[in-house]
Amino acid sequence: MPLPIRVFRAVALVALLVVVAAGGAVRAAAERLTFETASGSHAFTVEIAATPEQRQTGLMYRRSLAPEHGMLFDFGKVEPVAMWMKNTYVSLDMVFVRADGAVQRIAKGTEPLSLEVIESGGPVRFVVEIAAGEADRIGLKPGDRAIHPVIQQKASR
Repeated sequence: MPLPIRVFRAVALVALLVVVAAGGAVRAAAERLTFETASGSHAFTVEIAATPEQRQTGLMYRRSLAPEHGMLFDFGKVEPVAMWMKNTYVSLDMVFVRADGAVQRIAKGTEPLSLEVIESGGPVRFVVEIAAGEADRIGLKPGDRAIHPVIQQKASR
């Protein structure tokens, strides 16, 4: 038996309110990304920002970011990248990653809500945003590797 239209509308309204409360975007499924460092392998749970809309929103409006969690941005091509912290309430470590998975640069402890431009320091394909302090905690340095199926697929082409 079909739902009465007022029940359907109520359910749709609740779903819309959940999306708005989540910062206006539905969060992507979580996936595993591993950083290989001198101290070993360190797994993170990341959301993927692959579309222009997902990359534009990123981690904006979030009030917290759990340890060992973050977001992987895939820019679709190799070029210098610039980021900022507009509407981002938590300090981040931004890990700029070349197409082959090698870490190009790490911008540590970015300033929340800042409009300062944070540059990659060279051509990259990906950026991984993690909570501020995580890069130091795992000993992440330029030249270390980020391992994820999206990165590995791009490196093999």
